[in-house]
Amino acid sequence: MNESMSHPTAPTWRLKLAELMDSTPVQRIITALILINAAILGLLTSADIVREWGWLLLPVDIFILTAFVIELALRFAARGIGLLRDPWAVFDCLVVGIALVPASGPFSVLRALRVLRVLRLVSINPSMRKVVQALLASLPGMGSIVMLMALLFYVAAVMATQLFGQSFPEWFGNIGASLYTLFQIMTLESWSMGIVRPVMEEQPLAWVFFVPYILIATFMMLNLFIAVIVNAMQDAQGPDPEVEARAVREQMILDELKALRAELAEMRRIP
Repeated sequence: MNESMSHPTAPTWRLKLAELMDSTPVQRIITALILINAAILGLLTSADIVREWGWLLLPVDIFILTAFVIELALRFAARGIGLLRDPWAVFDCLVVGIALVPASGPFSVLRALRVLRVLRLVSINPSMRKVVQALLASLPGMGSIVMLMALLFYVAAVMATQLFGQSFPEWFGNIGASLYTLFQIMTLESWSMGIVRPVMEEQPLAWVFFVPYILIATFMMLNLFIAVIVNAMQDAQGPDPEVEARAVREQMILDELKALRAELAEMRRIP
């Protein structure tokens, strides 16, 4: 017998269950549980709090994890294995699945990964999902910028090693040390008082190297990264509704003008 005939109500209850799981109240409950779980995981990092309140925090943590498992099970019941076509659903499964692995023995490192459950807030919140999708969409556009920046880092590291390696081997003694020092300078972390001024005490013209490097690496290259990300986020937001409405109105006016021209041409043909 056909499965649809033997279970005629299956599609109906699945649709109702899917609507229930996607409803605003359920999403709000899951969001609240995620926030409570985040607070509990932070409190469990304190030995004193665990000693005093562990009898309450640990059961609540287990209860919330059980609620997450039940939620995923209901979502699978509503949508079947096709739920795994959604990348966010796969992410939820991985995050919850990691929490189910016993964090002892060779899996003790997974204890620290339990906090990944907090990231489920991203999959629940549509605005956060758009931000993440925009960041992922910007990765291909960053390829050329990353290669150009790597080339800049390498050239600057070779030059810095040759110019300052003998006087300051702890900062510029080899390529690796120079790359790390130049990365610190690029982030503007103690670049002047911590690195450049001590170098200039021995080599007064060292600013000729460092100032152009900072201008190019920090103010130009990083702004290119920001521009790519902003452009990707604008694309993710979609077209502006006002622009679309204006385009529709303009098209309607053009259609009316064409109709009027056609009517005038028809009237001229009539003797």
